[in-house]
Amino acid sequence: MALKPFRSNLIADVGVSTGDEGKGRLIPEVIDELRAATGLEAPVGVVLKVNGGANSGHTAGGLKLNLLPAGVVAESVPCLALGAGVVADPRKIWWETRPLEARGHVIRDRLLVDERTMVSDLCHRLLDLAWEHYREHVLGEPARGSTGRGITPAYLDEVGQFPIFFAEFRGDARSFRDRLAARADRALRTIEHVCRVDAATFAGFFDRLTEAEVRANRPAIEAGIFTEAEFDFGRFRSGSGFALEVEAMAETWWTAGSALAGRIGDVRERVLGALRAERSVIGEFGQAYWLDKRHGFSPNVTASHTYTPELFQSAGIPVQPVHTFGVAKAYDTKVGTHTFLTQIPDGDPMGERLKRLEFGTSTGRQRMVGWFDAVEKADTLRYGGFDDLMINKIDALGADGGAVPSLKIGYAYEDEAGRRIQRVPRDEAVRRRLRPVYRLYPSWREDLGSVRRFADLPEAARAYTAGMMRAVIEAAWPEGAPLDPLPNLRYLGVGPDREQVIRDLPPTDELLRLDRGGVEELTV
Repeated sequence: MALKPFRSNLIADVGVSTGDEGKGRLIPEVIDELRAATGLEAPVGVVLKVNGGANSGHTAGGLKLNLLPAGVVAESVPCLALGAGVVADPRKIWWETRPLEARGHVIRDRLLVDERTMVSDLCHRLLDLAWEHYREHVLGEPARGSTGRGITPAYLDEVGQFPIFFAEFRGDARSFRDRLAARADRALRTIEHVCRVDAATFAGFFDRLTEAEVRANRPAIEAGIFTEAEFDFGRFRSGSGFALEVEAMAETWWTAGSALAGRIGDVRERVLGALRAERSVIGEFGQAYWLDKRHGFSPNVTASHTYTPELFQSAGIPVQPVHTFGVAKAYDTKVGTHTFLTQIPDGDPMGERLKRLEFGTSTGRQRMVGWFDAVEKADTLRYGGFDDLMINKIDALGADGGAVPSLKIGYAYEDEAGRRIQRVPRDEAVRRRLRPVYRLYPSWREDLGSVRRFADLPEAARAYTAGMMRAVIEAAWPEGAPLDPLPNLRYLGVGPDREQVIRDLPPTDELLRLDRGGVEELTV
């Protein structure tokens, strides 16, 4: 079955849930399809990381990435770019780049960091932990589950008009030192007097940061690429109070950043040049629609914009046609303190099975798991929009030995008065009181890992796939779908490996006819 061409050379790779959907694995799929369609060996000119920082983890080709875009795995891509909407610690760039280069991947020769990419550093990490402490111990609220990578405080410097840009690494070391010293002074005063962190807790922050980075970089340490001392944050603490070794910090971050000076430039021109040359540009997003700082539910959001419009801001180019590719899983996961309407109760056989698979790429945190919430995806479609969809991990729903007789798709909510709702309320107090309404589908026992054709899936897996699409379309437009064509399910992931993808999926209208609506409805 021939796939429809993308409607633009500008392609947005976005999550339609709350992150962790497998956006990284989409990149090589799109590149392969474009190569086949165009006959070009290098059909993609730029893969651009659009937003966020080292808090968003993507896995592509078996590589776990944070800051670098997943185009790393495609040697034909000439430019791996960090856009102006990204916050990046230059040390973290090296912590990712050097191990990958040791494995034979070409990074530095392809890397381009925009002049206006914002610099994050130790100050932001300390503030990240301090604000989490404030939330828990001063306000008495649940922990938000921050990564401790300093992302939100770095964006606070942007809106507070105190950013340090990567362009400054091409300038004067003393000027950088002075700006970093001012940032450190602001951070320390905020930590002590606003966040009300005591000295002992402050000292513990350095241990937590060190332990987290040593753990994250253990393979590189064992390979001899770095020593543990590289990740020792304690050496930047001065004395027993609230003070930092600013000179040591400035030298360390300046050394890391200035070593990248030859790779710092104007992403805008590189993107426009690729489009003029009729090459595609893929914008790779961190997080997902429901973690957008404006459209999600605070405090369970990130500090950046996570959906298609941010591509133009981060790349710095005019608004123009864009092909939006949404990515989801065949079930749902969340981290933090989210209201999770379709969460599977503890002890449920499917929930326990899925939890064994679900740990964060960036943090290693256990994710909560739940049934597929079509209403959330439908709102993303209705208000954010996407042309194509990739659904991953349908293989994880196979029920060994028939322990799970049925699978659920949440297609609506019900309020306290019994009214059906097919929208996500924007008022969190209202949303928290809703209950999911499910359609039940038969499970299957077969292993899907070797399946490459839709027709070869078990009948139950085909029905479940059709049911997901039907539920999303109907919830997006209960009054009748106005779009022609309907958004298309382009890829279906049946395992973690690169080749475990089904590509010959029927058009959406055929999938809708295939679905029988599930065997019954259930409200819990």
